[in-house]
Amino acid sequence: MELFTVQNEIHNGSCAKASKQKQMSESDEQLLARILKGDEEAFAALYRRRQGPIYRFALHMTRNRTIAEDVTQEVFLALLENGRSFNASCGTLLSFLYGIARNHVLKRIQKQWRDEPVDEAEQYASNNDVFHDFTRGEIIEQVRRAVVSLPPVYREAVVLCDLENASYEEAALALECPVGTVRSRLSRGRMILAHKLAKYKVYGSKCV
Repeated sequence: MELFTVQNEIHNGSCAKASKQKQMSESDEQLLARILKGDEEAFAALYRRRQGPIYRFALHMTRNRTIAEDVTQEVFLALLENGRSFNASCGTLLSFLYGIARNHVLKRIQKQWRDEPVDEAEQYASNNDVFHDFTRGEIIEQVRRAVVSLPPVYREAVVLCDLENASYEEAALALECPVGTVRSRLSRGRMILAHKLAKYKVYGSKCV
């Protein structure tokens, strides 16, 4: 009886390992196809794979962990409800998820941005000595603050392309605009950041 139990456990363990290996080798699109058929394991596998990038995007956009967590949950719930609207010929599933995340983030930050004074963001770079003797961690924090102080239209381009290493094409799909517009917004966003952080030689240091 004990031998049978051990053999059964070994068999179940082998099956679980084989299933995990299969999930790791499958593309996002293949996992989505299984999800749309009600496969919970495929959903869990896709969530584990893509939860990190979506959470980081929302966190960089809002600098609020609670909102980032909420947005991440909402994105994957939305995928369950609207996954059939994904068109692989238009781009990657990750870009599709970024697009959903972007919509949820903008709902939260647009009112906040409209209510903020136009020059408030400049306060982060108002003192010539503000980074004097700062640690690397403090510099990273200042960069993140500067990023989140960008107007949303530039912030999302910087976050996607510079912080999440999305291609112009992936960003264009997520932001629902032409590649040329992504390039333009990214260029403008980088200029604003450079203006804020040039005195401290922070931007472009890969700190973030």
